[in-house]
Amino acid sequence: MITKREHGHHYQASLSWEGNLGTGTSSYSGYGRNFRIRLAGKGDLVGSADPAFRGDPDKPNPEDLLVAALSSCHMLSYLALCARRGIAVVAYEDEALGTMVVTPEGGGRFTEVTLQPKVSILGEEHRSLAMALHDQAAKECFIAASCAFPVRHAPIITCL
Repeated sequence: MITKREHGHHYQASLSWEGNLGTGTSSYSGYGRNFRIRLAGKGDLVGSADPAFRGDPDKPNPEDLLVAALSSCHMLSYLALCARRGIAVVAYEDEALGTMVVTPEGGGRFTEVTLQPKVSILGEEHRSLAMALHDQAAKECFIAASCAFPVRHAPIITCL
C-alpha cells in the first residue's frame, strides 16, 4: 500500500512466515522457508528462500523479487520518458540477470544486476534518442537509485 505524506511516499507490506513444520526453528533443516507477503488491496505474494538455502524452487524468492523490481522499475521509468518525448514503444521485454555472492562467513550480497531490455519502437528517426533514454531511465528508477551495487543496462532497440 502506498500513502503520500508530507515528506514522501510510504509503502507497507505485511509478512508472515509459513514454515513452522511443528517444532519451529529447532534445527536448520527442520523448518520451511515459505512466506506470504500481503499488500493491502493487491493480493498476496507467496514466496520461499532460494533452493540453495533450502527453499521451494517453485516459488519466487527475495533475490528473484529484487531483480524483478529493478527490471520493472527501469521499464516503467523508460516508458514514461518515451511517452513524454514522442517515442511510440510498441513492445518491451527484459531478461534481467542478477549476480549474488555468498561470503565464507555465510553472508551474501548482490554484486550487480544487468538489465537487457529489447524494445520495439515506431520510426527509425527515434533510435538514438530511444537508446539514450535508457541512461535517463536508469537515473530515474527509484529502486536502482537505492541499491549499493551497480545496475547496468544493455538495451537493444528495434525500429518498425
